[in-house]
Amino acid sequence: MTDTVGPIPGGPEPGKASVARMYDAMLGGRHHFAVDREAVAAFTAIDPQVRTLARANRDFLGRAVRFLAGQGVRQFIDLGSGIPTQGNVHEVAQAVSPGARVVYVDHDPAAVAQSAALLAGNPDADIVDADIRRPADVLGSPQVGKLIDFEQPVAVLMITILHFVPAEDDPAGLVAAYRDALPAGSWLALSHATDQDRPDTAAAVGRLYRSRATSPVTPRSYDEIRALFTGFDLTDPGLVHVPLWRPDAGEGLPEKPEEYWVYAGVGRKEV
Repeated sequence: MTDTVGPIPGGPEPGKASVARMYDAMLGGRHHFAVDREAVAAFTAIDPQVRTLARANRDFLGRAVRFLAGQGVRQFIDLGSGIPTQGNVHEVAQAVSPGARVVYVDHDPAAVAQSAALLAGNPDADIVDADIRRPADVLGSPQVGKLIDFEQPVAVLMITILHFVPAEDDPAGLVAAYRDALPAGSWLALSHATDQDRPDTAAAVGRLYRSRATSPVTPRSYDEIRALFTGFDLTDPGLVHVPLWRPDAGEGLPEKPEEYWVYAGVGRKEV
């Protein structure tokens, strides 16, 4: 553990980079190993703005949660939540609506351990150690049973997680399983890497994750990502490049949004 930037409970020195720890490194966090930083450095050699892209995605999460809380949502399930950093879902949601309830879900030991430490003493937020590809395990967990009332609208967050679900694990079917458990009026917020705008970059990143990380990445086309919202009505502005989703007032927009090769959208479950 001496090679860490900050303490990482939950496991020995890893042989490969993890998705959660790489994202932490991209965001300037402290909970990662040299192997994660080296993978991020290789990622940066492919796309020099990778940290900017990671921050844009994180900013989308904050804007989406504020939007959903403003729509009256008081319950959130954050799938593949990762290692806590600034602007976590419970912090954003509870700032808008005190008492909003949040269940985080992750299977990375560092993410689970850091989340448990952060949430200790917060009765309205908890972490589930589960694989998001097993919806029955997630939805049947004691944490979800305690905090989530499925008689009321729920927001499910899938922020840059589904591109780590390969085709053979049926990402559309996975989204449908969570959707079908939600009452009408619930929401899905999703962001997903695309190979449509920068196919060479996406292919190179795919090779990097296959060789150096514990989870391969599968970028998808606009149409494939749009299809994940089946059963949800997309709210304005629809499915767009991540910095274009309801930017805050006064926030500068990129001249070439297609360079941000992640699409983002928020949809409401059809009544």
